[in-house]
Formats: sequence, C-alpha cells, structure tokens
Amino acid sequence: MEKLVSSWNNVQTVPEKYIFPPEKRPGNVTFNASKSIPVIDLEAIAISQDRDATIQKILKASQDYGFFQVINHGVAEDLMNDTMSVFKEFFELPEEDKTSFYCEDAMRNNHCMLYTSSLLYATEDVHLWRDNLRNSCHPLEECIQHWPEKPTRYRHVVGAYATEVKKLSATILELLCEGLGLESGHFGGKLSEIPSLLVNHYPPCPDPSLTLGVSEHCDPNLITILQQDSDVFGLQVLKNGEWIGVEPISNAFVVNMGYQMQIISNNKLRSVEHRAVTNSEKARTSVAMFFIPNGDSIVEPAKALVDPRNPAIYKSFQYKEFISHFMNKTGGIDVALEPFKLNIGIWHHS
Repeated sequence: MEKLVSSWNNVQTVPEKYIFPPEKRPGNVTFNASKSIPVIDLEAIAISQDRDATIQKILKASQDYGFFQVINHGVAEDLMNDTMSVFKEFFELPEEDKTSFYCEDAMRNNHCMLYTSSLLYATEDVHLWRDNLRNSCHPLEECIQHWPEKPTRYRHVVGAYATEVKKLSATILELLCEGLGLESGHFGGKLSEIPSLLVNHYPPCPDPSLTLGVSEHCDPNLITILQQDSDVFGLQVLKNGEWIGVEPISNAFVVNMGYQMQIISNNKLRSVEHRAVTNSEKARTSVAMFFIPNGDSIVEPAKALVDPRNPAIYKSFQYKEFISHFMNKTGGIDVALEPFKLNIGIWHHS
C-alpha cells in the first residue's frame, strides 16, 4: 500500500524510479486547448437524416483521430457526477478500508483490484504517476458483490453507471455498424461481451515534465468510453506527430477505437496512440470503460469490407491470442499488430 502514489504526503521532488528517459518525457505540458478532437451530439440520431449525418461525423473522427467526444448521450449528468465523486471518495478513504483490494499480482483475477502504475509494476523500468482501481463488470450481478462497500453508495452508483455506459456503447457500436455497412449487431455479442471499468487516479506531481500518468499506447480492446475530470487537462492524442490535448468537457464522454476495431474495419477506422500527463496542482481522476471481446471470440476483417480491391489486411485469430501477444510485447503500434497481418504482397514500381 505504501507504493500507492496517493498515499505519499507532500512529495517535493519526483523519485528517480518515476523519471522517464529524456526521449519519452512529455516536457512542457501546457495545453493549447486545441478543440480539434470532434465533439458529436448524439441527440440527433433519432431523426433519420440527422442520424446519417451523425454517423458520417463518427466515421470521419474515427478515421482521422481514432477519437471523438459525445454529448447528449443519454447517461444522466447526476449519475456521471455521483460516480466520479464516489471514486474520488474511495481514493481518500483511510488505508485500512482499501487494503483488502490492493494487489500486485497481475495474474490474480480479482473482481476489484487496487494497484499502482501498472500490473507490471515489479518488472517495469519506470513507474507511472498513477494509482488504478479496476472493477470487473461481467457478469455485473456477480462482480458487484466483490466491489468496495465503502463509500456506502459505491455498489449502487457504480453498478448503475456501468449499466448505462454499456447501453451507450451498444448505441455507438450500432452507429459504427451502420456507417461501415455491416449487419446490425456485428459488434454485439462476443466481440464486446466483457466490460471492465478502470479508474485512473493521478495525484498532483511536483514536476509533470519528467513523468507520465500513462505512457503512449493504443487500447487492445474493441472500444473505450472514458469520462474525464471536468476541469483538469491530462489526456493527449497523437495526431501527425504532435500531441493534442483532449479538452475536458462537462458531461461528455471520450470514445476511442481499440486495436480490434481497426482490425475488424480492415483499417477503415484507426486505433491511435494516446497518453496521460500529470498536473502539479490538482489531482485528476478519469473513468474508462473498456469493451473487450471474449477470449474465444474470432476477430477478423468483416467479410462485407473485404473484396478483390480491398483485400483483408489481417488474418483471423482468437482474441486471447492477441491479448497474450499484447501483454508480452514492448514497442509501438506496429509491433502489436504485426503478427496478425497478412502478407498481401504489395508491389512497388521503381
């Protein structure tokens, strides 16, 4: 428990083990509040012509950025605020109330785990400036019994939140189906069967230029829906070699494509690298809900998107093969996808 960054008192300098090598450091993390990540209003999808326009916006954002934000998404503002409050309260609880959830064993499949940096803490070269709380949500009725009992409203509020965000994910996945020309429900069932809720807590850091809350990565799952703290910048997305800050918008969700979406869409949609930077004055909390394929599910480019002019870029595989490779690899986006690519044999004319 003493390893939790949130348990330290008034740290004046960044400990050696948290200082990233110069080429990985974020350096100056002042945000140009670049509002270029598209914000999409989902209220319009009830009207058919507006629905088509909304779908096109979602597709374009997913192609250009791999990210977009949604507003008027149907999840109640009170529920979003309550959930964020509950998680912040959990991190402020006395140590004895959190000890039973603390775990350093990546192999233990706990329904609720509190850990620091990452599940590879023992072997990683540099630690991340964050603590994590992971709640399993599948099946929800069973998992919820193992979640924290303090704060007292934790299970009720977080259970309701998980249910509502799952509904939102189904809506967004259905809009993506329509836009890509896939049959209804293509992303339902096994491909998005296992939701998992991860709370990232980033305490204030004495020197944000040296550390990272999360280093650059792409999500290995199908799709991620994230609620940011309403007033603290932290999330950055890589676009044309430049880090763009994703503006915290009150009552919005950030949606991003995972590797499996890139594979199934045969590269029509992109999983894009992103990271989180820290803040010297305020703690920041974010709530990410990952929609993960069942390990046995078959992932492959959708048949409707493959023809002689657009051959399949990826082979067919079970998701558990992908995640096993992903957990063991080091390197960027290409390294994760490489073993699953087909050698199409592209000829270059010199």
